[in-house]
Amino acid sequence: MNNLKSERVLFLVVLFLTLTVGCNLKEPPESKSAKVEIDREKHRPLFHFSPDSMWMNDPNGMVFYRDTYHLFYQYHPESTVWGPMHWGHAVSKDMINWEHKPVALYPDEHGYIFSGSAVLDVNNTSGLGSAGNPPLVAIYTYHNPVKAEARRADAQTQGIAYSRDGGESWIKYEKNPVLSNPGIRDFRDPKVRWHEATQCWIMTLAVQDHIRFYSSPNLKKWSYESEFGKEQGAHGGVWECPDLFPLKVEDSDEEYWILIVNLNPGGPNGGSGVQYFIGSFDDHRFTSIDKDTRWLDYGPDNYAGVTWSNTGDRTLFLGWMSNWKYANVVPTQRWRSAMTIARELKLHKHGNKLAVYSLPVNELGNITSTVFEKKDFDIHKSFSISDAAKLKLSTFEMDLGIRSVDGFKVVLSNANGNQTEIVFDHRSNRFFIDRSKSGDTSFHKEFGDLAWAPRFSHEKQMDLKLVADVASVELFADEGSTVMTAIYFPDAVFDQVEIVPDSKLSISKLVLNEVR
Repeated sequence: MNNLKSERVLFLVVLFLTLTVGCNLKEPPESKSAKVEIDREKHRPLFHFSPDSMWMNDPNGMVFYRDTYHLFYQYHPESTVWGPMHWGHAVSKDMINWEHKPVALYPDEHGYIFSGSAVLDVNNTSGLGSAGNPPLVAIYTYHNPVKAEARRADAQTQGIAYSRDGGESWIKYEKNPVLSNPGIRDFRDPKVRWHEATQCWIMTLAVQDHIRFYSSPNLKKWSYESEFGKEQGAHGGVWECPDLFPLKVEDSDEEYWILIVNLNPGGPNGGSGVQYFIGSFDDHRFTSIDKDTRWLDYGPDNYAGVTWSNTGDRTLFLGWMSNWKYANVVPTQRWRSAMTIARELKLHKHGNKLAVYSLPVNELGNITSTVFEKKDFDIHKSFSISDAAKLKLSTFEMDLGIRSVDGFKVVLSNANGNQTEIVFDHRSNRFFIDRSKSGDTSFHKEFGDLAWAPRFSHEKQMDLKLVADVASVELFADEGSTVMTAIYFPDAVFDQVEIVPDSKLSISKLVLNEVR
């Protein structure tokens, strides 16, 4: 969340428009398909969510209700750069095909609508619905730009809004804010979940460079519980967009609590990043099992990621596919930014080591079809998958099984000479993404820098999944233990895919799936 110059003027203009013309501000059409009906634009993703137009950043208020995934997001309906924040809204049955909805929340006298979460208040603890019709409740940060410009420490407070019609319309609580600011400049991004053991709601709030926890019986009155993180984790910048949830170790009843904390700057490859902690939550306090710094995604372009609420046994994650270093200046015209592919998170243990793995949701398979498959072969110099498949694709999912790992790279390219390389260096046991020749890199001096990630497995065999969509690639290695996300802006789409080994690469399987 960036601060812009002249926030006071912007706030007064937006407040006037909100109070006088309200819904006449630009909104996406109610029934427009985010995937099919948008005119094809340069760099526009095909199957990743992007706004119909204008600016988008953090995913917000993600909740599953009545067989529908709701995605709210930071949205500026009047510009393609960050500005007065609203909550945009989209819905989906599968987290892949999205329908744009009208803007859900507008700035008001308390300020802009910054990031937050949404819950289904099943027991109507808030009294904002009824037993037969429990409300959806959004919990978000108010950012008052007038106070912020005056450098007041109480510019950010927490408010709520509720919906009695399944998220179609929202009513702001008349007694907002529900959590006042005790005098902390960065005090934001509430992620709320029901805690069965205490029969209370728990709020995880980002506070400067650490986390505060609050509890409430009714979403209206909040009590301070504890803090975490002043001396743990990465501290290269401000902590933002936290999340707290339990996960069981795969194939076990052993359970831990996961605390996600987004950080800007200070990510593993510069700029924004998503770190996480593994620990316990004793009804009041989170305690990590160690002081390790862990990253959910090592790529340069996954930020502000959090999970959907009300999804039962599945823990489903979505991030903003950009980086604050260059998000405002990337070379798209009518719109800016997209979301990552939705991912399912799982907790794995190898020996005494615990780690959160992530893979694309299975629903991605609903829009893919296998167009090429080859098993048990060796590559000595290079192998053009595009030539072998007799098909050029800019949107695909590729699964690669490697029997004996040596150094190699997967090259995405076009006839113009642009290319992005996904590299594995067996000597350092690291992955790299090289987009220095990917096309337009002129908008930021660091965009072409090499991004890296450790490979956590030391096995000779490797599984690698790549998901490519017009202007992005997501890497998932070894069941999702290493993940990288990167965007790029080629002159023309990358429609050629080639595997190039350092010497010899022994392949157990190669499956190329076209994304329809």
